[in-house]
Amino acid sequence: MAESGRAPLVDTIKAVAAQLIVLHHLAWFGPMSDMAASASPLWGSWQGWLAEYGRYAVAAFLAVAGYLAAQSLSPRGLPRDASPLQMIFQRYLRLVGPYAVALLLAIVSAALARQWMTHDSIGSAPDLWQFFAHLFLLHDLLDYEALSAGVWYIAIDFQLYALLVALLWVARRLAGADFAGPLLVLIVALASLFFFNQRDAWDATALYFFGAYALGVGSSWAVRSARPHRFLLLLALIGVTALWFDFRPRIAVALSVALVLGLAHLHLHTGASLGNQLITRLGRMSYALFLVHFPVCLIINAAFHQLAPHDPYLNALGVLLAWVASNLAAMLFYHQVERRLATLWQIKRPTPQYLRGN
Repeated sequence: MAESGRAPLVDTIKAVAAQLIVLHHLAWFGPMSDMAASASPLWGSWQGWLAEYGRYAVAAFLAVAGYLAAQSLSPRGLPRDASPLQMIFQRYLRLVGPYAVALLLAIVSAALARQWMTHDSIGSAPDLWQFFAHLFLLHDLLDYEALSAGVWYIAIDFQLYALLVALLWVARRLAGADFAGPLLVLIVALASLFFFNQRDAWDATALYFFGAYALGVGSSWAVRSARPHRFLLLLALIGVTALWFDFRPRIAVALSVALVLGLAHLHLHTGASLGNQLITRLGRMSYALFLVHFPVCLIINAAFHQLAPHDPYLNALGVLLAWVASNLAAMLFYHQVERRLATLWQIKRPTPQYLRGN
């Protein structure tokens, strides 16, 4: 989707998922949440719920990412004159520009936090090779300790897009039939759902997550087909079969989001309105929030550990403060870093292939 044509539902899903990820990390990492849990049983139960289930919001991002990626890619495969390497490199620039700045913030914040507290949420001081492994999105593949929470997802997002582009390019090169692209994507998606996603040894690769991503891709392609409801039903049957084979909450979330996006596209008006401006902003800055929230939360955790290490109510206030501060920092990061880098490098989303008559 072009920036001017973003569906409010997509923004809503991204906004809610991003907030849940922040709250999940606040509940899981740092001493504040542990101390705040003793303030009241209600607070403790919410902390436990977020720590256990907030992580499943990542599956919503996977489905949305697949849905949006498919908006700019034709199910018939890439045009013969398209360069898959150029498309993949452009995706890399879009991701890594802001991500590199966020890595530096994470390194500095961890160095400051080490002066104030000792905690498992603070990693060891990185070396140059660890930084470059992160910069080239190879940190999990090379088994380096993460410099910030959630950076594994950035690498997986890039791998997933690269895999999708490669599959469509191969389909167009090897077969001229229109169904070749979707068929190849379907084969890899089924392999992911019924094999790779069953084995944790593959969780640093796109093959582990491609099933969830492909549900979003399939939803996007279904609504552009001649029989959208039939293809959405087929998508639902594939997802339900995978869940019957082995119920995984992440797959259930991804399937639900993919189907909601498809049905909303067919049956709901998705034009922008004044009532969703806040959601639109939160959705657009979700990547910025994903990048900067952990350094912010780490610093506030360390500060409250120094100021009020044993006061549950002040630590509960600190958790709320970290949440608000993360959103404010994300807003600043989005406008001053993410958008400026996109303008500087003139990074644009490609025009959807189906609008070119491919």
